[in-house]
Amino acid sequence: MPEAPLSRGAHHPPTAVPRDQPPTSAARTAAAATAGPSGLLTSLAPLLAEWLPRQRWFAGKGRPVTGFALVSATELLPWRSGGTMPGLLHLLIRAQQPEPPGHRHGSGCGHRRGTAASDCYQILLGARPALPPPLAPALIGRPSGGPLGGQTVYEALLDPRLTTLLLERLRMPGRLGPLRFVREPSSAIPSALTPRVMTAEQSNSSVVYGDTYILKLFRRVSPGTNPDLELPLALAHTGCARVPAPAAWFEAEPPAEGAGPRPEPFTLGVLQPFLAGSRDGWQLALDALAARGDFTDAARALGHATAEVHLAMARALPTSVLRRPQIEHLAAAMSERLDSAAAAVPALQPYRAALHGAYEDLAALGHAGRTWPAQRIHGDLHLGQALLTGDDGEAGSGGGRWSLIDFEGEPSRPLAERRRPQPPVRDIAGMLRSFDYAAAVGRHERPQEWAGRTRAAYCAGYAEASGADPRDEPELLRAHETDKAVYEVLYEARHRPDWLSVPMTAIRRLAAPRA
Repeated sequence: MPEAPLSRGAHHPPTAVPRDQPPTSAARTAAAATAGPSGLLTSLAPLLAEWLPRQRWFAGKGRPVTGFALVSATELLPWRSGGTMPGLLHLLIRAQQPEPPGHRHGSGCGHRRGTAASDCYQILLGARPALPPPLAPALIGRPSGGPLGGQTVYEALLDPRLTTLLLERLRMPGRLGPLRFVREPSSAIPSALTPRVMTAEQSNSSVVYGDTYILKLFRRVSPGTNPDLELPLALAHTGCARVPAPAAWFEAEPPAEGAGPRPEPFTLGVLQPFLAGSRDGWQLALDALAARGDFTDAARALGHATAEVHLAMARALPTSVLRRPQIEHLAAAMSERLDSAAAAVPALQPYRAALHGAYEDLAALGHAGRTWPAQRIHGDLHLGQALLTGDDGEAGSGGGRWSLIDFEGEPSRPLAERRRPQPPVRDIAGMLRSFDYAAAVGRHERPQEWAGRTRAAYCAGYAEASGADPRDEPELLRAHETDKAVYEVLYEARHRPDWLSVPMTAIRRLAAPRA
């Protein structure tokens, strides 16, 4: 950094910089002179307040950013005044926002102050005197003070020189301030792999290195091991080949706060093999529909793969049993989500009583002494999270090998909830709903018939590998599929109203009287 650089890898007290109180000129000058953490945050706050809400992975859209707090700042590559090399600064920053009304907050950093919430974000900033034209889309702004005063600050992931540096950090494990880089002993990560940023990411960011590795960077982070590291690592140790094994990862140790125990490290990024030449199940299903082809062989093989992964997770990680209290709590939570969704989407109102019946049937079984096993699961399984490698080129043929990816779960849910053992049928329900979506989007002339055949094939494949057919537990499957469809109704009503008819078709089916 300029004349008075930031100390490398410093933790900083979480002093907030209010969004509505920009620094005075004198304050900016003082911050630049001391180059302290408050000066850094004060100078960046106006830029971040404009840039952060525009990012696809920003979780707090629709609510104003009222301030920022700096968790840590680490120089991965120092910038020097007058130099030609870019600098790379790693930041963990809390964005403070009003708490949504009635929201059960699962803050990325676990912080609430009155009615304010703060999610913690990972940001990588590049710094140059001026941006070359190819990096123009990466521009964030030019701080007018602080340690980066007068420099051009930009999104570092769009700079190949800086993303190459990230890979080198992962190749050479060790610590840098609060950051810890870890590499699996058996992994051999080559250097000089050309990086490219993937553009289709939503809640995270990914960089592909030479069609060999993919680095997934978690943007909204919280204390605790991210399931997208924890589960693939555990599966790799069982020998399960259905999930790409982590080759390296990095994390941050959050600063201690008060007299309590230090929080668990934040998982920041995971490097895994990139399955070059693979195609995701969503596109394969749509291709099969476009060709008026069958997808049952592929669905059966995918059900087999899902069961293999579930069995491996049950071997590798703790399991539990859902008894009456847990089952009643599960059914009550589903009922609460239905009531909340129906209040927001009037189209659900006519079906509320029948849908509640699915949850009441589940609770009644628990009351009667029924139990179900619970274990770690994928948490957000759908066709887009399944990759087919080595297909013979005919969509839906069932050839090739299925792999499952993206074990993060639903990012909007608190991390502790995502790491909790759950019935495997929740994953199955998510995939069944995905078949319904494919049939509707692919405009099949009889979408429910196509989806029904595909759903049956998937369940049959699951039963072949696991010995347990999910259709043999109709109350459990119906409750979870109903819960998923209710979530979809709320999501589509808020974000894609034109798609609302897809989950509403499922709602009518699930609410119909059963034979």
